[in-house]
Amino acid sequence: MGVGMGSFILIAVFALLMFGPKKLPELGKAVGHTLREFKNATRGLTDDDDERNKKQEGK
Repeated sequence: MGVGMGSFILIAVFALLMFGPKKLPELGKAVGHTLREFKNATRGLTDDDDERNKKQEGK
């Protein structure tokens, strides 16, 4: 159930019509920033779990 080339083109055209060519770079930058923050937050959660597991194994 992947996104094929036809679906990708349809989504791109819809986004272009919806937001306009001037807003798309700003929207892309905002999405990238959001994904980066989410990735950093989830990495922090997994790091906390790893530390907790190491402490429990040491007891």
